[in-house]
Amino acid sequence: MSLEEALKMADKIVFEKTGQHLDDLQKAVLQGTLKRKRYKQIAEDFDYSESCIRGVGAELWKIISEELGEDVNKSNFRSTMERFHNSNILNFAENVSDSFNICEKERHPPDTPDSHQPNQQTSHGKQPATPHQDLDEMPELGDFYNRTTELETLTTWILQQHCRLIALTGIIGIGKTTLAVKLVQQIKDNFDYVIWRSLETSPTFAEFQADLVQFFSESQLQNSLENKQKPLPLIKYLQKYRCLVILDDIHHLFSSGELAGKYKPGYENYDCFFKQIEKLSHQSCLLLIGWEQPIKLLQLKSKKTSISILQMTGLDVASIKDILRDYGLTEIEKLEKLIHYYQGNPLWLKSVASQIQELEENLIELLPDDAILLPEDLKDSLQQQSDRLSQAEKQTLSLLATKNQPISLAQLLETTKMSPSDLLNTLQSLCRRSLIEKQGSLYSVPLVLREYYRESQPNLNMV
Repeated sequence: MSLEEALKMADKIVFEKTGQHLDDLQKAVLQGTLKRKRYKQIAEDFDYSESCIRGVGAELWKIISEELGEDVNKSNFRSTMERFHNSNILNFAENVSDSFNICEKERHPPDTPDSHQPNQQTSHGKQPATPHQDLDEMPELGDFYNRTTELETLTTWILQQHCRLIALTGIIGIGKTTLAVKLVQQIKDNFDYVIWRSLETSPTFAEFQADLVQFFSESQLQNSLENKQKPLPLIKYLQKYRCLVILDDIHHLFSSGELAGKYKPGYENYDCFFKQIEKLSHQSCLLLIGWEQPIKLLQLKSKKTSISILQMTGLDVASIKDILRDYGLTEIEKLEKLIHYYQGNPLWLKSVASQIQELEENLIELLPDDAILLPEDLKDSLQQQSDRLSQAEKQTLSLLATKNQPISLAQLLETTKMSPSDLLNTLQSLCRRSLIEKQGSLYSVPLVLREYYRESQPNLNMV
C-alpha cells in the first residue's frame, strides 16, 4: 500500500466519523507516522511544537479507533491501514469471476516452473505462496562500497551454516547497517518472513514481541479469511517459519555509563529470548547490529554454538579512493595519509572530504604532516559513542590517548590505580567497542580517537 493510498483511506475514515476531511496538519502527522517518524521529527519538519503535534495525533487515533472499533495508535496505525487495505483486496477477489486474476503472481513470482509463464493463470481461486517482508524501517542502501568478503561471510553463515544468531558490530560510521541492507537485498527471498526493526526507541521486550507477533498474525489473516488460530509466542513463529529478523541499533538496549553490553534495568528478557534463539530447534536467523553486543551473547560464542560475530574494520584502499573521487579529491598528494589516519571508516572519510572540498582542495597539503582534521559532525558522532562509556573506560582511553606509542599491559598496570581485574575488564570492553587496538600484548588508541580525546580533555599531560 502506498503512502497516498493510506492517507486516502484515513481521510475516508475520518470523514465518515466527523463529516470533515483531513486538514493539512492532520495529513502531516499521518504522513510522518507512516514514514516511522517520531513526533519530535514531525514537529521540526513542519515548524510546530511537539506538544501540538502530539495533540493532533491523539485526536486522530481517537477518531480512527472509534470508527474502526479497535485500538489504533501511532505504533500500529500503518499496519492497521495495510490490514484494511489487504482485506478490501481479498473481499473484492472473492466477489469477482474466477477468471479474474489479482496480479500477486507477477509481483512475487513463485519458485516453480510456472513462474516463467506470466500469461498462465494460477490454479482455481488459489494464490501462490509468497514471502512476507516488513522492511519499512530498513534504510535505503545509498552509497555501497566494496564489502565482498563480509557479504560472503554473512551469506555463508546464514544460508549454508544456518547460524541462528549473528552479531554485526563495529565503531560508529564503519558501515554495519549499510552492509546489512545489502545482505538483506541479496538473501531475502530465501525466507518465509523478513523483518527489520530499529531499536532506537528502546522498546521493552514485551513491546517488541507484541509488535512482531502482530505482524505474523496479520500476515496469517491475509492468507486465510477464517483465521481462528490464537497468536503464538514469538519464538513459536520463528520455529514454525523460516524467518530472518534484523535488529538494528541494539546498543540502545544497554546502559550508558557501564561496560559494553550490560542491559538496562527491565530489559533482561531480551537475553532470555536470545538464549531461546540459540538453544531451540528452528531454521530462523536473528541478526543483531550495533556499537556493542550483549555480554552474555559474547560469552556463549564458541565453535559448538550457532552464534557468529563479525566485527567490522575499515574499507580497502580502492573503496577509499572511490569515496574521495566522489568529492573530487583523487589528485591530492597526501592521499596515503588520509587512508592511514581515518582507517577506512566511510563516515569519517566523508566528513573530512566534505570539509576539504568546501574550504580548499589543497588544504591537506598546507597542514603539518601530523595534523588530523576533526570536523564538527565527526566530533558529534564520536561524542555519541563516548557518552556511553563507563568512568573506567573514559579514564583508560584518556591515559592511552597520552601515549604516542602502543604500551603493554604491564605499563598500564604501573600507571593506573585500577585493580588488574578491573583493568582487564575495561580493556576487553573497549576492544569490543572497537575504541582501542590490540597488537600482540600492546594497546593503543587509533589516531582519530587519540586526537579527539586530547581535544576533549586538553589538560592531559602528553607523553
